[in-house]
Amino acid sequence: MAESVRPAVDAVFTRLKSSAFHELVDRARLGDRGAADTLVSWIHPAIVRYCRARIGRTGSAFSTADDVAQEIILGVLKAVPRFTDASTAFMPFVYGIASNKVADHYRRVARDRYESVAEFPDIPDAGVGPEQLAVRGELTGRMAALLNDIAPRQRDILILRMVVGLTATEIAATLRMSPTAVRVAQHRALGKLRGRLKAEDWL
Repeated sequence: MAESVRPAVDAVFTRLKSSAFHELVDRARLGDRGAADTLVSWIHPAIVRYCRARIGRTGSAFSTADDVAQEIILGVLKAVPRFTDASTAFMPFVYGIASNKVADHYRRVARDRYESVAEFPDIPDAGVGPEQLAVRGELTGRMAALLNDIAPRQRDILILRMVVGLTATEIAATLRMSPTAVRVAQHRALGKLRGRLKAEDWL
């Protein structure tokens, strides 16, 4: 089952595995500012997707997740000169930084449960209505609850594999596991989620 689950692969993630991306990494760590700026623009969509999967919405917006994504980008820029591995290992390196920043976010939340309320908008929202937002929020909440029911390492593996699009080998480098251990953990996590979904009559 684990090997039959294929993450959605789009142009963003295809580009992050290209030779042009690897050349950018090499130039950026040597101090090329233009290459570093381009590198950031290439990895930003992937980082945002990762943060939104890990943190989710605050109300109807992803503002908190996007803020954490910006922290990650700044962290990556500071760390690029210290990156000494092969350029093919750069994205696992980035997701290692991302995982730490998300963990920092949750530690801050645990210390301070206060959350400010957004100001009322000056004009009506022309987007989705309250009914759609309510349904979307309920589904998001249920999926978050399902993911929170599995071990943190398994949750990270599912997000990196199915949301971000990393391979088992790339996840192994990110989480310091073997590719075989990644596949086994993914298989077990999917089995547990499948059981929960059946129990709740989602399937």
